[in-house]
Amino acid sequence: MAEVVMPRLSDSMEEGTILQWLKSVGDEIAIGDELVEIETDKANMAYESDVTGTLAEILVQEGETVAIGTPIATVGDSGEGIERSAAGPVAREGGPAGGSKPSSTPPPPRHPQTETVEAPDAAGENGRPKASPVARRIAKEKGLDLGKLRGSGPGGRIVKADVEKVESQPMGATGFEPVTKPTSSESPETAKGQVSYEELSKLQSTISRRMAESKATAPHFYLEAEVDMSRLVEARAQIKAAAKEGDVVPSFNDMVVKACALALREHPRANGAYRDGRFELYSRVNVGVAVAARDALVVPTVFDADQKNLRQIATDSRALAQRVRDGQITPPELSGATFTVSNLGMFGIDSFAAVINPPQAAILAVGAITERPVVRDGGIGTAHLMRVNLACDHRILYGAPAAEFLARIRALLEEPLALAL
Repeated sequence: MAEVVMPRLSDSMEEGTILQWLKSVGDEIAIGDELVEIETDKANMAYESDVTGTLAEILVQEGETVAIGTPIATVGDSGEGIERSAAGPVAREGGPAGGSKPSSTPPPPRHPQTETVEAPDAAGENGRPKASPVARRIAKEKGLDLGKLRGSGPGGRIVKADVEKVESQPMGATGFEPVTKPTSSESPETAKGQVSYEELSKLQSTISRRMAESKATAPHFYLEAEVDMSRLVEARAQIKAAAKEGDVVPSFNDMVVKACALALREHPRANGAYRDGRFELYSRVNVGVAVAARDALVVPTVFDADQKNLRQIATDSRALAQRVRDGQITPPELSGATFTVSNLGMFGIDSFAAVINPPQAAILAVGAITERPVVRDGGIGTAHLMRVNLACDHRILYGAPAAEFLARIRALLEEPLALAL
């Protein structure tokens, strides 16, 4: 009998929540089969079995949270799970000494006419519909009942496309009705009105903990600069005009990522971290790109950004952002960043100060590109200007080196040819 334990699916994971069992007791399992969906501090993902046999017992039910290393299921030899199920639950450690014998009392007779039968292709453990995390989340937000939808995925699993198809159809076309969301217990009327409470997800809890830790432990200081993006605006317009159908056109944020990567290669401290009383300096330049997810902020990583051209960075960034929005991002894609770029320019924000993503040495906050009047050669003209703000951990990145690092980023952005090298 082999135990399946809560795996460590990310470098910062301490516990995980069982979202959905993809196998039932008695099912045959092969190595590589998707066994269970787990919510970690960074993403929801399916865990693939590393053992073969029959699922004999599920020890941790859906919705429960346990620490890594905790047994969540047992897998036996082929057919053993069915025998165990027929004999009743096996006594676990801490239960009655020697276990308890199965009751000799026969089970009550089954009356099919009074039973509620779940669709075999959609029901999972305890009658809960089988659905992907993305489909489940979208259905919850829209108030949709997954139990009334037939899935098109493996084993009748409900996937994102099934939910989106129902959303696009008129009400009643599939008999799929909105679910009335349960209301929380009423609170006394206050000057602020009725008070309701919302529990944080694993990801939101991790964000709040890490940001509080960052501000409490890392002595932040900030440097701000204004970048003349006029030449880069012209260069991107030319790239866009010359692009063929299907070509990926780098965004301004892709160009910022490339400029940061080249500058990081020249300033090792900015590409490092202060940890346990010493500096950690990294040989790879991996730039994290902040992406707004559903009610959270996720930072996927563009690995070896200093060695990639603009088109490669653009391709990687788009693929990562799409996987974040689809809920398909994996923990490895959210790990390993040595520096972070956070851009709110698309929302019309001119300038802001970001919180360092620990244990990184710095984070660059990028504002909008706006055309503003400037004085050049004694005359007044216009230029496309962009404000950037560099938040630094003063324990590893001091004032003068940080200023040189930011000046190098500005110089690279103001000379487009440098980004192509």
